[in-house]
Amino acid sequence: MSIEIKVPVLPESVADATIATWHVKPGEQVSRDQNLVDIETDKVVLEVVAPEDGQVTEFLAQEGDTVLAEQVIAMFVAGAVAGQEVTKAEAEAAAPAAAGDENNDALSPSVRRLIAEHNLDASKIKGTGVGGRITKEDVEAFVKGGAAKTAALSSAPVVAPLGERSQKRVPMTRLRKTIAGRLLEAKNSTAMLTTFNEVNMKPIMNIRKQYQDEFEKKHGMRLGFMSFYVKAVTEALKRFPDVNASIDGDDIIYHNYFDVSIAVSTPRGLVTPVLRDTDTMSLVDIEKAVRDLAIKGRDGKLTVDDMTGGNFTVTNGGVFGSLMSTPILNLPQSAILGMHAIKDRPMAVNGQVEILPMMYLALSYDHRIIDGRESVGFLVTIKEFLEDPTRLLLDL
Repeated sequence: MSIEIKVPVLPESVADATIATWHVKPGEQVSRDQNLVDIETDKVVLEVVAPEDGQVTEFLAQEGDTVLAEQVIAMFVAGAVAGQEVTKAEAEAAAPAAAGDENNDALSPSVRRLIAEHNLDASKIKGTGVGGRITKEDVEAFVKGGAAKTAALSSAPVVAPLGERSQKRVPMTRLRKTIAGRLLEAKNSTAMLTTFNEVNMKPIMNIRKQYQDEFEKKHGMRLGFMSFYVKAVTEALKRFPDVNASIDGDDIIYHNYFDVSIAVSTPRGLVTPVLRDTDTMSLVDIEKAVRDLAIKGRDGKLTVDDMTGGNFTVTNGGVFGSLMSTPILNLPQSAILGMHAIKDRPMAVNGQVEILPMMYLALSYDHRIIDGRESVGFLVTIKEFLEDPTRLLLDL
């Protein structure tokens, strides 16, 4: 008896989706709950798993096709089919021969994108898919294994003759297209302005140095900077409600809750999952929540709920070495705070020159709703909280 494999019910804000990667081939034996296909939406990647042990008999949608919610994309037959089952030994024996024939034309779009992003040589990657086909997991394992850099260097010719120059055309993912559209919308539809300040990070660094071992022993994780940033932002939002507001047409919506988006870099692009009710969270709660979101982002497990909402965004380009930047608004939010690399710099302190760990802060805001006085006051408040963390505990 045939079973229809359908696209899952899509979130209300998502109209359609794209078939990203089929992980099986027609006729291939699969086990219950094995991932059959990745379906990419504007926000997240959905996995469709096998309902029973059996095999996919027919694809009704190919990689790159646009599909709708509950659309039938494949036919499935439960149970093993005589003559179709391939033993592990046979598969391993067939893999080396097939791998030698692998080329870019046989790679799925998602695999091609990963290979292009990391500048890899596909011939250096061992495929574990059917017939030795390279899967997305193979590429990720290759990169994590530390061989990517060696392969990229060894495959690059010392001198490339002019006639051998080439280029690749890789289609944008749905997420990348969505990010591009939102960035252009933010740039073109808001009166965006950026104000800067700098903060002395030595007090927080001293706290981390003093309590790091004890904190890690008790809570099972390291004490980072992000929890201090989020706590300082939350307290500053309480004092400047315009920064926590948003514009809807001709109305201003003031939010009486504090949901902070955290910019997270993932293999699919930059996403902004949300920490909810940060005014009720302790530093430990924030550290745990940020770590969980980062892991989910890395593994592609972020849900639509994780990504929905948020009144203010914190982005930390300093982890990549950025010294100064002007972050772009995350619509419909009215402001975004950019954190940067911490660098030792000579500073005048009480008439004396001291070497201190300093960091630039950048606040981009929509001037239609936030005036200069509020934006500067908001940024100075964050600076004061970070330079004297005791104020966070005493609510000063």
